[in-house]
Amino acid sequence: MESTSKTTPAYLRLYDALRREIIAGDYPYGKRIPSKRQLAEEGGVSVVTVEHALALLCDEGYLESRERSGHYVRFRQDEGFVPAPPSAPAPPPRAEAGERTEFPFSVLARTMRRVVSDYGERLLERCPNQGAVELRSALSRYLGRARGIRVSPEQIYIGAGAEYLYGLVVQVLGRDRLYAVEDPSYEKIRQVYAAQGAAVELLPLGPDGIAAEALSATAADVLHITPYRSFPSNVTASAVKRREYIRWASRGERYIVEDDVTSEFSTSSKPEDTVFSLAERGNVIYMNTFSRTVAPSLRMGYLVLSEPMAERFREKVGFYSCTVPVYEQYVLAEFIDSGDYERHVRRTRRRLRRQQK
Repeated sequence: MESTSKTTPAYLRLYDALRREIIAGDYPYGKRIPSKRQLAEEGGVSVVTVEHALALLCDEGYLESRERSGHYVRFRQDEGFVPAPPSAPAPPPRAEAGERTEFPFSVLARTMRRVVSDYGERLLERCPNQGAVELRSALSRYLGRARGIRVSPEQIYIGAGAEYLYGLVVQVLGRDRLYAVEDPSYEKIRQVYAAQGAAVELLPLGPDGIAAEALSATAADVLHITPYRSFPSNVTASAVKRREYIRWASRGERYIVEDDVTSEFSTSSKPEDTVFSLAERGNVIYMNTFSRTVAPSLRMGYLVLSEPMAERFREKVGFYSCTVPVYEQYVLAEFIDSGDYERHVRRTRRRLRRQQK
């Protein structure tokens, strides 16, 4: 097995090597992988390290653990739905149950004062229509570090929350398309699409994402998904399901809107891969907000686009002025670049993991 950078923890190097071998078909669907002890000996690592890597692969749907039998491959590249293990664990506690009680308001207040002092009269200047370059640059660096999404600041659009961004998506992709959303899902997704004049179809959720039968039968052109803990079901799409979504979007002129809300608060040791980072056609629109990670009063979200899609957005809606006050954008940019945002996310994730035990 090949390894990645030596600065990467050993369990993540093993995880990455096994995942690539599973995707490549070296370990086909249903096959038992080598034992933990054998993997430890081959990789020159401890059994505990192997267990950690295997747990991640199970969490993401690449493997399933069978008692007294070992680990078997669940990932199937050429097919859709793979049944989840019969005894799925209970969903983790919702992150928003207590995240704001530990939000570092004092740090944010200090950042606000620093922005007023350092930026001065720049706070009175009009910002670019896509959003302040300082915030888009900070987000570009953060997404590369934390989510494996590597894009330029020109591929990011800032807007006043998810509902506003849903509307932009319809205006760019077109009202004459059929938009499919998860059932159940966040009600405002359907409401905004319908209010924009688009037809909406509801696709039922299964244990690991949209049911394969419903996905293959839909005539939709646009698929709106919430792969990480869809609200209100708490369903998280498995690795198999995420690639099934990508295969669906590979036929014809189809698009995916990936709504990645609260994914930062995943209790997994490694955040799930985004559909945006896995897709190759450039037809996935990634979306997230700061309503849960910072505060609901901060009406700010962002879109991440492929280069061709970013150009399309500039042509269709690039004339709109940015809907987020420039002061708030500078504050968030400083909050991200200082590392305070990621420290807050890590603290919250550690607390949520403790609550699961």
